[in-house]
Amino acid sequence: YHSRRKKYNIFLSCLISAESATIHPTMNKTGTLFIIAAPSGVGKTSLVRALLQRRDDIAVSVSHTTRPPRPDEVDGVAYHFVDEAEFKALARQGRFLEYAGVFGHYYGTSRERVRETLATGKSLILEIDWQGARQVAARQPDCVSIFILPPDYATLRRRLLGRQHDSAETIELRMRAARDQLARYKAFDYIVINDEFERALGELGAIITAANLGRRRQSAYYDDFVAKIIAQPD
Repeated sequence: YHSRRKKYNIFLSCLISAESATIHPTMNKTGTLFIIAAPSGVGKTSLVRALLQRRDDIAVSVSHTTRPPRPDEVDGVAYHFVDEAEFKALARQGRFLEYAGVFGHYYGTSRERVRETLATGKSLILEIDWQGARQVAARQPDCVSIFILPPDYATLRRRLLGRQHDSAETIELRMRAARDQLARYKAFDYIVINDEFERALGELGAIITAANLGRRRQSAYYDDFVAKIIAQPD
């Protein structure tokens, strides 16, 4: 009993002491790649922006697109805006982890950006559609996918109309596409319903926290951590 108690006390001291370099692991946790997808108008981007304001352990990937920038969008912040010829050249060079055509424009995720961010230990969010999500899941099976649902169809339409930067024709096109996208929700690991914003934001944050604590995803980190604990003398 006393031996077990002593080991338990050592374990506790390892957890709470931030000064002992001989106990704490020298290895950093690797970042987790998160896919967040939703039909247009669900509020995915608003949720991600709010999440980034509250946490410093995650970043969002800035996609390349051939879509022209909106008046409030800055190149390199909202998207990397490129023409179609440049986009296709990058695709041929294998520079994208995923890319897809959506509503007449191309969108793609930089493979290099993903690799560099995850190597720092910071997690990365990809805001992409279901086509891109399927490509990423196939190429990086350890990613975590999250699908955001609207509370109902009428709310989705109202949110699209409230954005006031799409024509009536585009809104109808997005609404028709939403039905097909909503049917894809079963391909995702987690589901969040964006009915009450703060609750949806809390659920999104909880998913990210839980995923980053997963043993299998952080096996190298925890192996190093536990090895240092059990190597301490009695």
